Amino acid sequence: MASHDDELKPSMTEGYKVGEKKSVDEYANLDAGDESLARWKESLGIGAKSAGSSLGEPGDKRTVVVLQLSLLVEGRPDVIIDLNTSGAVESLKKNPFIIKEGSSYHMRVKFRVQHEVISGLRYLQLVKRKGLKVDKSDEMMGSYGPNAAENPFYEKTFAEEEAPAGMLYRGHYDAISKFMDDDQNTHLSFEWSFEIKKSWE
Repeated sequence: MASHDDELKPSMTEGYKVGEKKSVDEYANLDAGDESLARWKESLGIGAKSAGSSLGEPGDKRTVVVLQLSLLVEGRPDVIIDLNTSGAVESLKKNPFIIKEGSSYHMRVKFRVQHEVISGLRYLQLVKRKGLKVDKSDEMMGSYGPNAAENPFYEKTFAEEEAPAGMLYRGHYDAISKFMDDDQNTHLSFEWSFEIKKSWE
């Protein structure tokens, strides 16, 4: 039987090679005269002024801190999970989201990057029902520079999904989600669950 790690491997683009890892200071001082590189660095919030101004506790070695997960459904209150709360990740599997069959929804993540530039951050998700894989997602989120006081976090809303409808699709589903980067670092991995029901109750 395949492990979750084997099943949640990101898709790879043939011929793509991950660039050499650099510190924020190295990026800030890299090719100062290159206009296109300067625009790229600016898009990541990197520049001479930003060097060394990353948010985050000095003792916290994490480079991506996932702060919040949300389930967004038009016409309904957002379901927000604050991951700064003790035990929040562990409770995700025990307390399933309820999704009405046939409804459209989005997932949104709020996160902070600290200490270094993160290249190719992506969200991977595997969904199973009764032990059998029914869906797999691999969504590229992008590259991000460390957050600073004027921009304390990032938010990413994922593509709209539609819950299947019909009696055969109703029931309990288990999911495994993972945030990874181009260097194959796993920043957060967690299990959660949801139930597809005839109504929101």
